[in-house]
Amino acid sequence: MRENATEPESKLLRAWQLAVLRFAVTLDDDDRMHALGVAGEVDRLGGAADDAFHFFRRTTAELCAAISGQGADQDAVVRRFLAQIDNVRLKRAVEAAIAKDHTKDHTKDRTPPKLVASRVKPGPDLWRGLPSRRATGA
Repeated sequence: MRENATEPESKLLRAWQLAVLRFAVTLDDDDRMHALGVAGEVDRLGGAADDAFHFFRRTTAELCAAISGQGADQDAVVRRFLAQIDNVRLKRAVEAAIAKDHTKDHTKDRTPPKLVASRVKPGPDLWRGLPSRRATGA
């Protein structure tokens, strides 16, 4: 029963992480605003009437600045965000989006995170042993 009580909160947190991922992929101002909007919803989960809790909005603003190459201590901000993502696929997607963004920026000399850089490319014999399409009638 306790799991059901936290299910909406965990879905909203996942939506926030996905919104940050979307911004990391597009670097679009509309996506940044969407991420900030979702962060505001997460901040309101506590039910504070005075709207004094700004943790997720502040964190989102720092993350978006770090992802777009602005702000101080960019790597530490991104590392903290990645450390809090419990879904491996989502974490890899964020790492790849940030690595893709930084490889386009030729003024910075950054290498992709280890998870992204260590992937093995499929060899030329990937399809060896499988029948051709003509042989299967497709």
